[in-house]
Amino acid sequence: MHENSTSVTIERLKPWFHNLHLPDSAQTAPDHPLGDFPSNKWRQIAPHLPKSLEHWSVLDIGCNAGFYSFELARRGASVTAIDIDNHYLTQARWAAREFGLEQSITFKNMHVYELSRMRERYDLVWFMGVFYHLRYPFLALNIVARKAKRLVVFQTLTMPGDNMNGTQFDPELDDRQILAAEKWPKMAFIEGRLAGDPTNWWVPNQACAEAMLRSSGLNIVNRPGHEIYFCVPAESNASELGGHIETEYESAVGVYTGRSS
Repeated sequence: MHENSTSVTIERLKPWFHNLHLPDSAQTAPDHPLGDFPSNKWRQIAPHLPKSLEHWSVLDIGCNAGFYSFELARRGASVTAIDIDNHYLTQARWAAREFGLEQSITFKNMHVYELSRMRERYDLVWFMGVFYHLRYPFLALNIVARKAKRLVVFQTLTMPGDNMNGTQFDPELDDRQILAAEKWPKMAFIEGRLAGDPTNWWVPNQACAEAMLRSSGLNIVNRPGHEIYFCVPAESNASELGGHIETEYESAVGVYTGRSS
């Protein structure tokens, strides 16, 4: 009876992007084009995380149907999971009840930019599969970096190609041809669609992704899988631009109060 009820709910809540393995062995998206997704991603990441996340607070940005939130909650974390799509949040809330994890996870309809107006910070910020869907990705990354106390797990779609550390160079104006090099940090802008999705706006190369993480105040400490980065907050985000970065950030998120009228 429960199995039939589960199957009916899975059908009613379609379409699913996360293939969840439910307690009664039912799956929400067994024919996923990416395979057993995101279990196949989790298997790359899981060994590099603490086995116990007890007393850790976690922010899962773009939680979708909640797969990563569930796995992190099973390790003892207290999870805040946000998404802007109520359809996915409905899926996630239902699945949380099925797994018996509803007491460990708080789901909210919220955009990543809204986090700039919240005081809360989290031991772990989970930021996977969202960056390239954003119209203002670098701003979002700066917000995310400021929300992390211990660790950021970041993933983005990237262009093919090997890394090149652009911070090693200071080209003269007449030497700008180096910017066209295949490995130079760059990000492709998608005006139309990518893979049929009109919300795929940006695709950085590896060098660009890493440079943006560093420039947001994060140090890359591990790469457990393709396009996946473990980062820790840098001890200092000081630069030759100094307070200009801070005032620009504050202006962008609407909290700047330093200018006299």
